[in-house]
Amino acid sequence: MEAYTSFAAVYDTFMDNVPYKEWGEFIHCMLCKYGVKDGLALDLGCGTGTMTEILAGYGYDMIGVDNSEDMLELAMEKRIESGHDILYLLQDMREFELYGTVRAVVSVCDSVNYVTEPEGLEEVFRLVNNYLDPGGIFLFDFNTDYKYREIMGDCTIAEDRGECSFIWDNYYYEKERINEYDLTLFIQEKNSDEIQSDHMPQLYRKYKETHYQRGYTLKEIRELLENAGLVFEAAYDMDTKEEPGDTAERICVIARESGKQEE
Repeated sequence: MEAYTSFAAVYDTFMDNVPYKEWGEFIHCMLCKYGVKDGLALDLGCGTGTMTEILAGYGYDMIGVDNSEDMLELAMEKRIESGHDILYLLQDMREFELYGTVRAVVSVCDSVNYVTEPEGLEEVFRLVNNYLDPGGIFLFDFNTDYKYREIMGDCTIAEDRGECSFIWDNYYYEKERINEYDLTLFIQEKNSDEIQSDHMPQLYRKYKETHYQRGYTLKEIRELLENAGLVFEAAYDMDTKEEPGDTAERICVIARESGKQEE
């Protein structure tokens, strides 16, 4: 089943607990630390464009790539509101193409976990290395195998936000290292102005989506990066901003382009 179709409409509502502003500040600081203070940058798996907008606010010339047309429609609405000059491309991250190279590639909110085959993720990393400027920086986060196995596991989560609610049934297949979550969404139907009334019942439409992600370890991620030609620079626990331990749930990785010659 295709992911991020009906969920796209309520994605930002249910992601309001994500500290995007804090993450954006951290990403900007890390990019500056590794020499990328401005210039052209790619947000790979940009979704509704929240982080793309934040980085554009720091002065980067942003490109956003995502394979969900519904998510990109919302991202383009934000672009109209902000006035930022952002280029959005409807592409699969496993096959993305750019017109030239960029100074940095960023990918957040565990987008890389959606690539469920290690060979496929290695190919994503190869493409990133190909489209980075000489010495360019790749910064991304991923959910760890530990998080899927020990924290999320087989559980059910439900939230009601008034105009929308969801039931999230999570399953982790440890042998395959695949995390499956089945989303059941209930989204309130909007009444037209002509028939809207306080006495009318509120109608909700039901939707279902299934998402799959793979659990990776930092060791695996580092090997895939190096196989793809990138140079591993550093890793941080996204909760503590310190070196990640065995119980880290989300890890930020920084890698550098390798193989091109400076002109």
